[in-house]
Amino acid sequence: MTLDETLANSIKQDYRTADLAPDERAMLDYVAVLTVSPAKVSREDIETLRSHGFTDTAILQINLIASWFNYINRVADGLGVGRDVLSPASDETSTCMAPHGTVHSDVTA
Repeated sequence: MTLDETLANSIKQDYRTADLAPDERAMLDYVAVLTVSPAKVSREDIETLRSHGFTDTAILQINLIASWFNYINRVADGLGVGRDVLSPASDETSTCMAPHGTVHSDVTA
């Protein structure tokens, strides 16, 4: 838990309007591009991080952590883990994955 809940909530709402230091904002700008459009990460993005004092090791760590969370979230989303889906036939919510890893028949693309 952070000591500054106001800042944490502000970041959750929209990090671009949160009261962040320039290096923190640069890091989150990079992570946002990496998350939404990874193919659009450019040399300029890396140079921006360097200009804010991030070493190549730190940039690699930022990239690895963000990429790992993106990967895990996509796996979970793809399997419906941690969320309920609405059953079209009954309007009841059910988990997307059965206890033994088979997808319910009411899950459609």
